[in-house]
This record gives sequence, C-alpha cells and structure tokens, in this order.
Amino acid sequence: MTTSINDVTILARGQGPIRGEDYLPCRPEQVFWGDLPCATDRPVISVAPGSTLTIDTLSHEGILADQGRDPRAYFGAHGVDADRVLGEGIALAASDRTHRQGIDGPHVTTGPIEVVGAMPGDLVSMTVVETLRRVPYGVVSNRHGRGSLPGEFPSDGVTYSAFVPVLEGADGDHGVLPLTQDADGPVARFPLSPFLGIMGVAVAGDVRAHSIPPGPHGGNIDINVLTAGSTLYLPVQVPGALAYVGDPHFAQGDGEVALTALEASLRATIRFDIVPAVDVAARFGDLVGPIAETREFLVPTGLDTDLDVAVQNCVRAAVSVLTARYGMDRAQALAYLSAATDFNISQVVDVVKGVHARIRRSDFTA
Repeated sequence: MTTSINDVTILARGQGPIRGEDYLPCRPEQVFWGDLPCATDRPVISVAPGSTLTIDTLSHEGILADQGRDPRAYFGAHGVDADRVLGEGIALAASDRTHRQGIDGPHVTTGPIEVVGAMPGDLVSMTVVETLRRVPYGVVSNRHGRGSLPGEFPSDGVTYSAFVPVLEGADGDHGVLPLTQDADGPVARFPLSPFLGIMGVAVAGDVRAHSIPPGPHGGNIDINVLTAGSTLYLPVQVPGALAYVGDPHFAQGDGEVALTALEASLRATIRFDIVPAVDVAARFGDLVGPIAETREFLVPTGLDTDLDVAVQNCVRAAVSVLTARYGMDRAQALAYLSAATDFNISQVVDVVKGVHARIRRSDFTA
C-alpha cells in the first residue's frame, strides 16, 4: 500500500489537468485559515458569469498544531515520501500565519473570488464541473472533545487521526481503513465520492465569519451530494459575492460523526453563474439559505444549533421550493415530502447542525 501511494503522481501547483478557463492556486497569500471572507476583503481573482475556474484546495489535516504543524513529518510517519506532500501545505504550516488551535476553525479556503455583476438579492450559483484528487491519501480526525460523542471520544482526550490511503481498482477507487491501529491487519474498504465541504459567499460587514458553523452564506455546509454535476445556490450578501471553496473531502457519511470525514486535497473546476433577484422567488420560493440541485434531486437545506429546528427549517424550505417551482399547494407539498422524500442529516458536528432533503426531480416530469 505504501509503495502504491508513492508511485502516484500528485497534482502539485500548476501541474496536471487544468480544465477551467482560468486557474486559482492556493498559495498561502490566497487562502483563509480558520475564518471566511467578509465585505471588506479584496478578491484574489474575478470571473465573469458563465465562466469556469479551476481551483486548488488544501486539506487542513497534517498542518494543524495538534499534528505538529509539519506535514512532511506527519505524513512521513505514515510512509508518504516528502515529494508526495503538497508544497502549499508545507509553506502554510511553515509560514508566520497565526492559527490558534481550538479557537480558530481548522479549515483552509481558497478565495475570495469576485463574480462580476453579482449583487445582494441575487443568487450566485456554483456548479461543480470536476473534482480531481491531488494526493492519494487522506485523514479522518476526532479532536477537541468534539464530534457526536464528546467526552467519549477521543478516549484519551487528545486528537485521534486515522490515516487512509486510496486504493485504485477496476471496481472503483476506495479508501482503505485498517480495522485496528495495526496498518498490516485486515481493512475496511469504502467507495470515494469527492466533494467540497465548504462552498460559500462573503458575509456583509467587516467581521469575518468563523469557518466552522455554516449559515445563509453557505460555508461549512458539508453536504455530500455536492459532487461533480451538482450546483449550489447561495444568496449574495455583498457586491461581487466574494465566493470561496475549501474543506475538500474524498468521502463523507451523512452526519460526519467523528468530527471530520475523509479530509484530503482536491482540484475543483467550478462554473459560476448569477440568478437575478427578479427570478429568485419563482425558482426557489422564499429562499433564505443554501439550496442545491443535482442531476436527480432538488436539495433544500435547514440549519440550526438544534437538530430538531434544523429539520423543521429544511421542511419549510422544501415546501417553499415545491410551491414555487411546481405550483403545489402547501398542504399537498407536505404530504408529498412525507411520502416520497428523504431528509438526511448533513452533519451534527459543526456547532450549527445541517439537514438536507432529496426531492426527486423525476417525480415532477410527467
């Protein structure tokens, strides 16, 4: 397994496929670490609506203080050669950037990205055209007494991180997790489904949002259906939207119960578009937060620190989009949702909990 990892070419900055019309790497000066852009931040790049941008993202795993803030040493201890560790992670960890462990969010995000012409009242849409793995390994962590079982895990009160190599095969690509801490023992293999845990727009005002709790700005929404082909719509809060992406995952189960899922760096190509304010209500109803579409589903969301309230908010958003998009009576919409729609827990570990619904688009094509 170690040999196969070190035989895989990594997507270093500027190398390998770049499908977008423009390219945004993630140099230390082009990323946020622990917080998210606000209205007073300057964009690092501008894109026209309808255009595509290839963006390099960097996982926080291996660069945090509780892992030594030395990714070469951290991943080297798991058998990864130094030339298979991304240079951006090495540079950011070695920089003088302040990062307060346990106070600032862990996440690294690339941006902000100005979407030319986007104004408050509009929606900015971010369509995931492609995701490519930058490295052939990732990490799942449980830290800070957080996750779904605080006080129980991690059992010794310190960070527990599981290293997960990627195995490529004829039956698809899988993460490989040993059943015990003995790396040479039996393993569990699980399929990969890469997506960006953070997709968002800048908040109004001059105070940056923390990177952990999601909100109407999007941010750390951790919705695992946002794979290639999906679109996320977000209400613009500042001129130009000032979008950003980060928190890359190779895989995540609904709930993300440990605290992180399989965190690992991705290269993502995103198409940016604008839904004008005059069209928002007809397409999405009284939208106040993120909503997504995939090839199969409409995906309204609900957020709150209380999971019960998050579910209620998601149901309200689902009723709203059904009445706007298809002209359903509200009572009929609720009946349909109860009979035909799954409501999934996006995550329960980001302070503000998330729920997303999967409304089958094919149910409304007759």
